[in-house]
Amino acid sequence: MSTQHGPDIGPRHTARRDNGLFRTKSVEQSIQDTEEPEHTLKKSLSALDLTVFGVGVIIGTGIFVLTGKIAKEQAGPSVALSFIAAGVVCALAALCYAEFASTVPVAGSAYTFSYASLGELPAWIIGWDLILELALGCAVVAVGWSGYIRSLLDTAGWHLPAGLAGTHEGHFGFDLLACVLVLALTVILVLGMKLSSRVTGVVVAVKVTVVLLVIIAGAFLISGANYHPFIPPSQPSGAGAGASAPLIELLFGFTPSHFGTMGIFAGAAVVFFAFIGFDVVATASEETRHPQRDVPRGILGSLAICTVLYVAVSVVVTGMEKYSRLSVDAPLADAFKDLGKPFFADVISFGAAVGLTSVCMILLLGQSRVFFAMSRDGLLPRVFSVAHPRFGTPYRSTIALGVVVAIVSGFTSIDVLAELVNIGTLFAFVVVAVGVILLRRSRPDLPRSFRTPWVPVVPVVSVLASLWLMLNLPAETWIRFAIWMAIGFVVYFLYSRSHSRLGLRNRQNNG
Repeated sequence: MSTQHGPDIGPRHTARRDNGLFRTKSVEQSIQDTEEPEHTLKKSLSALDLTVFGVGVIIGTGIFVLTGKIAKEQAGPSVALSFIAAGVVCALAALCYAEFASTVPVAGSAYTFSYASLGELPAWIIGWDLILELALGCAVVAVGWSGYIRSLLDTAGWHLPAGLAGTHEGHFGFDLLACVLVLALTVILVLGMKLSSRVTGVVVAVKVTVVLLVIIAGAFLISGANYHPFIPPSQPSGAGAGASAPLIELLFGFTPSHFGTMGIFAGAAVVFFAFIGFDVVATASEETRHPQRDVPRGILGSLAICTVLYVAVSVVVTGMEKYSRLSVDAPLADAFKDLGKPFFADVISFGAAVGLTSVCMILLLGQSRVFFAMSRDGLLPRVFSVAHPRFGTPYRSTIALGVVVAIVSGFTSIDVLAELVNIGTLFAFVVVAVGVILLRRSRPDLPRSFRTPWVPVVPVVSVLASLWLMLNLPAETWIRFAIWMAIGFVVYFLYSRSHSRLGLRNRQNNG
């Protein structure tokens, strides 16, 4: 441990390449920067806290909606295999994240990992990508939460004015509930990670209880006949034309199919949405008491728990009702209603509304940590990298981003842009997997308390699996992603490159 935390950082490890766009920041320097008093985050998290964070962000409405939606439209009862396939892709990426997080226990997740292995420009690109992914994801979740709460209020006979109910069905308005939720969660995050962890723990306990209740109750309503055929015969997908078509179709003329074996993998590209978030656990590395041991446990543990719950729910919903008769909007709740069990439908709605609270909070947490790490490196204004003197949280970046996300969630209907969250996450997976291979070769001397097995095979398979899912996303999603990346390049060359602390340090060393 002394080799990591000692103050005397020799010139060999300051940067492998002193100049250019691919100058790397050594692991030792990254850790040393976390010890600057003004920029030090408080360490208060355990492996259990991280696992709760992971479960809290992964389990959202996806478990209640995507299970039935993909069963009806893509895979039939074999949707359980779609979840397993998506879980395997995430597990491959999780093994790579776990090694990096145990080697570089610094806030920033894929951004920090990239800075240590690929260089400054790739690190900037992935950090810029994560800012979009987490901000947009949080805004989308906040709008979804608002919809559930409005529905519950309507049931109670209390209706929000149309102008404060958000933008929907062609009507422009301000989503007051989504905005208030984001601002309230921002306050909790500023007040400390332990408080955030306790709030998340309560929310996760409620929603996991709801999920288990649904699984147990639904198990008694299963009819074996509904599982036949388990893998329905393949059908052409009738994918969209032009920019709405999957990129793989435009590039290679390959047309994805519904049902059949390929339907399982087409479904996996969609249900992957439900797994997004486990990588956020890595952003809390710097605030973990024993990161080398606990961060890998938190990442892999939360992913394993959620995969089991997803598969169990998908088996139950396709056993309760024939896949072809499932509704698209609320398949699990409607299945209980059709079987004369409306109470469980209400429980599902309650669980979804409560569950989205923790999803929104942890996405905000992850985004503020990435922003904080980029600011501490000088790639964004340094004013945002000051930790609160009492709470030990990155309060300036948390408040600034919380206000922006609150405004976005209040004014924006972001259904189409939601797919940007997916492509951004998959892109991060690719970068982290490549980074593991490069850092193994450039710094074999680094202590690694967790090592990704079968390197380079596992990282290479992770890259290929992530690229496959990316190719199944619409071309228009790629176009929007490219536009955001282009804006990022402009910001980097106009501001970040000249303000980089690593660049300034290298110029000083070179005289």
